[in-house]
Amino acid sequence: MTSTTSMSAMSGGPGLPQERRVVTAIPGPKSQELHARKQAAVADGVGNVLPVYVKRAGGGIVEDVDGNALIDFGSGIAVTSVGNSAEAVVRRASAQLAEFTHTCFMVAPYEGYVAVAEELAKLTPGDHAKKSALFNSGAEAVENAVKIARAYTGRQAVVVFDHGYHGRTNLTMALTSKSMPYKHSFGPFAPEVYRVPVAYPYRWLTGPENCAEEAAAQAVDQISKQVGAGNVAAIIIEPLLGEGGFIEPAKGFLPRIAEFARENGIVFVADEIQSGFCRTGQWFASEDEGLVPDLITTAKGIAGGLPLAAVTGRAEIMDAAHAGGLGGTYGGNPVACAAALGAIETMRELDLNARARRIEEVMKPRLRKMAENHGLIGEVRGRGAMIAVELVEPGTTTPAPQQTAALAKACHQAGLLVLTTGTYGNVMRFLPPLVIGEDLLNEGLDILENALAELA
Repeated sequence: MTSTTSMSAMSGGPGLPQERRVVTAIPGPKSQELHARKQAAVADGVGNVLPVYVKRAGGGIVEDVDGNALIDFGSGIAVTSVGNSAEAVVRRASAQLAEFTHTCFMVAPYEGYVAVAEELAKLTPGDHAKKSALFNSGAEAVENAVKIARAYTGRQAVVVFDHGYHGRTNLTMALTSKSMPYKHSFGPFAPEVYRVPVAYPYRWLTGPENCAEEAAAQAVDQISKQVGAGNVAAIIIEPLLGEGGFIEPAKGFLPRIAEFARENGIVFVADEIQSGFCRTGQWFASEDEGLVPDLITTAKGIAGGLPLAAVTGRAEIMDAAHAGGLGGTYGGNPVACAAALGAIETMRELDLNARARRIEEVMKPRLRKMAENHGLIGEVRGRGAMIAVELVEPGTTTPAPQQTAALAKACHQAGLLVLTTGTYGNVMRFLPPLVIGEDLLNEGLDILENALAELA
């Protein structure tokens, strides 16, 4: 059960062969032993998609403690876009570790934080003056975006969308649409949060051709009547929805929502935590329809695997919060900032936007061919290296979560690490590292195709 493939020039994992290798059951005995220790020492609420315990990772491969090497179609949920051990990330982070690990930017600042903010000002959409604040996680970034918007507008209400996901803190759970596993039993949640429809073409009742116009009209109507536009501090949306099922809002929907926000003095926030940093074939998914958000939240792919997040936006909005109102002990940690500069260096040098577009060119035709042959696949969607298939009962649009779970398990057993998602638990998402070799990419698709055939 070994695949011999050549080492990719983009492997990002020195010394790690870029080949799938399955030598034990998945998970193997050493992983099972470690998992027993995990069950005894780690809270049950911290689950695992696949309890194989990792020894090394890089390029498109994750190697476990039993010697199995799995093809990685997950990237740690879109985090290791540049690979798990990209040379520039390791080099810059290691150099920073040798200098100092922490001073707290709010106490004694350092250049790395400023340099990351400067890069974000260059890379994010729009040519207006921009400023940033750095944090540890995506949820922190979203929560601070709300704080900034409220300070700027003097308003309280926040509008979010069906199928949206924004984090696991109390406020971001309120912003998140899906109950299980994110919200169930954890309430009460923060108030002044309002949810409106999103333009989900595959599931729009009157058909995809009417989706953008009708969904935007419904959203605007609900905001205007139920909340009052003059009470809304922020509208927050993922330009390509992640946990909700890799939903691409119908073309025209996002510009109409952004226009409504602009007309009513509402801060328009693009949550690009999963879709940012070359993942969709552009630096940010907002660029697809020319959106220029007032604020943009980032995390995940920003630092090559180290914890870092940011809110970047119009300088006058970012400056609305009083001195000392934004921050956190570890926010913008110097080692994480060094890693971010290394990740951005890698993205530029390897042109990972082009690489993401190439991944789409390879994946989508093959997935569409699978859809023609298997009624279980209702839709293929996504952009760049953020691709998904929605699984349904054949001949219907009824979600098929059990079959989705079975398909994922079959892929895991064959040495392909995949993730499921979606409000209905029926979407398989593909987030390969942008540095994955095409041989591994195609082999992963072979595994998926074989698993589909067996499931059928």
